[in-house]
Amino acid sequence: MKNPEGSASKNRYNHLKDEKSPYLIQHATNPVDWYPWGNEAFKKATQEDKPIFLSIGYSTCHWCHVMAHESFENPEVATLLNHVFVPIKVDREERPDIDGIYMTACQIMTGTGGWPLTIIMTPDKKPFFAGTYFPRESGFGAIGLKDLILNVQDIWKDNRSEALNSGDQIFNALQDVSKTGKGEYLGEKILEITYDELSKVFDDENGGFGDFQKFPTPHNLMFLLRYWKRTANKHALYMVTKTLDSMAMGGIYDHVGFGFHRYSVDKDWLVPHYEKMLYDQALIAMIYTEAFQATGNQYYKKTAKEIFEYVLRDMSSPEGAFYSAEDADSEGVEGKFYVWTAKEIRKVLDHDDAEFISFVYDVKDDGNFNDGYSQKTVNNILHLKHNINELTEILDLSKSEIENKIKTILIKLYNEREKRVHPHKDNKVLTDWNGLMIASLSQAAQVFNDKKYLEASKVAADFILKKLLIDNRLMHRYREGDAGIIGNLDDYSFMIWGLLELYTASFDVKYLNAALNLNKTLIRYFWDVESNGFYFTASDSEKVLIREKKIYDSATPSGNSVELLNLLHIARLTEDRELEAMAVKMETSFSEDVERLPTGHTFFITAVDFEVGPSFEVVIVGKSGAHNTINMLNKIKNQYIPNKVVIFKDPNNPDDVNKIAESLRFKESVDGMATAHICTSESCKQPTTDVNEMLKILGVNLGTQ
Repeated sequence: MKNPEGSASKNRYNHLKDEKSPYLIQHATNPVDWYPWGNEAFKKATQEDKPIFLSIGYSTCHWCHVMAHESFENPEVATLLNHVFVPIKVDREERPDIDGIYMTACQIMTGTGGWPLTIIMTPDKKPFFAGTYFPRESGFGAIGLKDLILNVQDIWKDNRSEALNSGDQIFNALQDVSKTGKGEYLGEKILEITYDELSKVFDDENGGFGDFQKFPTPHNLMFLLRYWKRTANKHALYMVTKTLDSMAMGGIYDHVGFGFHRYSVDKDWLVPHYEKMLYDQALIAMIYTEAFQATGNQYYKKTAKEIFEYVLRDMSSPEGAFYSAEDADSEGVEGKFYVWTAKEIRKVLDHDDAEFISFVYDVKDDGNFNDGYSQKTVNNILHLKHNINELTEILDLSKSEIENKIKTILIKLYNEREKRVHPHKDNKVLTDWNGLMIASLSQAAQVFNDKKYLEASKVAADFILKKLLIDNRLMHRYREGDAGIIGNLDDYSFMIWGLLELYTASFDVKYLNAALNLNKTLIRYFWDVESNGFYFTASDSEKVLIREKKIYDSATPSGNSVELLNLLHIARLTEDRELEAMAVKMETSFSEDVERLPTGHTFFITAVDFEVGPSFEVVIVGKSGAHNTINMLNKIKNQYIPNKVVIFKDPNNPDDVNKIAESLRFKESVDGMATAHICTSESCKQPTTDVNEMLKILGVNLGTQ
């Protein structure tokens, strides 16, 4: 069978040539005649009476690379695909709307999901077959891609009604998934239930949740930290600290170059899936920052700052925005960039340093992990078997001596590792993930009192607001000077979160106003006026099979979860009762889903925690730069008081701030001193110039200070 006319070959490009996505560009020279998602492909499928082969992945995905090398670069497979289908490639990070719908379809049809996502569907976009990675050839009880193609060809030719009926059934199921009902207020009871459910699946030995693969899932820990703050439940705090300690000591953490890999394939946090995602760095750094604030543990601060060092060093664009991800693979091998042999360690370091670091990081001549493929390896994943306190006893050295020695040696290893072939970096800028990093850096700027983080956050926010905000509408993706793809719910909700945190870190009203304006746009184009909650796509976005409404928190919190907390924060800041009522409608609309699986909605429940209270609106009125003003603001920033919003008003320059809320005009300083005006959802306290009195009102136990 010859390649059909119009298909790609080794010597030419397919229809992906002019795309901006690094993932699509990776496949632009495949012999598969890939089309980008669009009318041209669907029109061709209709005219030629062919089903569509939809392949969804992303540029740093290991198994996407494997399937590409095995099948999509293979002329025989490409010939089959081009003959039977109209093939379409989608970057899940560029088009999370498409990915979300068809991933849900895959989960409905197979009970599982993942990437690469393989969907076979009708020309009207209805899926009738779904799966993930397929090997080229059948074997070991699994169908190969070649046989799958031939089977679908036969079904489409001889039993098409079965495929069409299946597509209709899945379409109906997808519509049902996105429906919301009318439930009850969740209230404080859901906090207890969620804590109990997380306790049941907590791994006491290793930290984290579950018995197999371990994902960081920072929003679980954020909830537990707030639950501890509310109840003083020691086990809730233990689940947080045990998990954070184990993660930072494990192989999932890059001890040489910093930053966290995507997840570990084992329960011990040892063997990572080596991708590094921007959203992971943002959310993980955030929970380490909060944990430091709550516990004072300096190693949490150290870990958070190392994550930021990695991001600012390796994931920043020249304009100051943040890139999406780094690959798991280099030179075609997963993790090759990150692992070490004992011989390599000895070559870089002198004998004493090599012996020292090999003990500290568990380096062995015959390797320290099973790679899962050959079952034998001489490679080592650097990880800590002993914490710093244990090392001081074992090595009979002080903490500072050990820390300085480790730091010096790791710099040498880092410099040596820099000579290796680096993993591919996906250099597109995504609005939603940048919003998360802006929030994380802004929070760290407050807690660590570090202007470097504040400046980085400002630069990134200014970039998004300048380059990706067009006619007051956010775009989703920026690359090589091109801003494109109309923004989704996550773009708005995550960016609003980032801007609210940036306002609290800088008290520059322009960032608060930007957040308020984006929130108005979000409500206008995304709010479901009939059933409440926010759709994932705008009312004027491309219609992709269904208009999905997401609530489940996965690797990142859902846009609805984040926006619920945004609404509550903005309602407090602006005294807007309509936004508060909207938040209540969201809570009741999604409550049945949340109650069905609390551990899948922990960020949503974190917003409920704020709504249940006590939560605080704090207005500090004082002269900018005055010692007593700085002291009062710093005392708030130093404390773990998650359920609060803070406004700063300089009596010498009150105009912009007074526009935020009606009552701000009447809040003044007392006797020319920095003054805290604190209100809860029910009442306001007497203004105070006493820092300790302020902290007492905010629920801080001064006896522990």
